[in-house]
Amino acid sequence: MTDQLIAQARNLLEGQIDFQGQKKAELFTSFSLAGFGLVALLVGYIQQDIYLTLWLGLLGTFVTFVAVVPPWPIYNKDPEAWLPAAGALTGMGIEVDGKKIN
Repeated sequence: MTDQLIAQARNLLEGQIDFQGQKKAELFTSFSLAGFGLVALLVGYIQQDIYLTLWLGLLGTFVTFVAVVPPWPIYNKDPEAWLPAAGALTGMGIEVDGKKIN
């Protein structure tokens, strides 16, 4: 039972996402931080309140962190099909340059 809990915790904490998920996360991070920063700057300038600007910027950073850092399922929709392990290649009849590899 302990092994199952450790395996579940490991899977949860590893945070595996695919390459397309990394791209989505990077784009979302860039646009959300820029957007929150611009909104914070404009609201702070209009209100003439630096603390409001800083708090809105902090809020935007926190929202972006919560949206990007956990391995949400949206970031793992296109997993890569990796080749099997080297020991599993025997007897598969793979050809490279017209020669069979065993």
